[in-house]
Amino acid sequence: MTDKNQKTPQDMLEREAREEALAPLLDNGWRLDEGRDALSKRFEFKNFVEAFGWMTRAAIWAEKWNHHPEWSNVYNRVDVTLTSHDAGGLTQRDVKLARKMDALNS
Repeated sequence: MTDKNQKTPQDMLEREAREEALAPLLDNGWRLDEGRDALSKRFEFKNFVEAFGWMTRAAIWAEKWNHHPEWSNVYNRVDVTLTSHDAGGLTQRDVKLARKMDALNS
């Protein structure tokens, strides 16, 4: 029996869909980490409490979707990297979580 949330290489974004999905994210400060096939972004907040509050809200969605970011926090800064380890690169799950993180920061 397979986990319904488990992704495989066929879940990888195809070239055309990838470009269409990534363009608005790249325009909004995300960058491609080509060596890893990952998306990265630095979020900056007014202070630690705001940064940690945002991380908490993002963590709730990450857990709900069973898709967890690589991230670190230093005072008012949160550095995020998204990739789907089980699929070996970017998938629609990464795009979905990146969009949610941006929405939580607006």
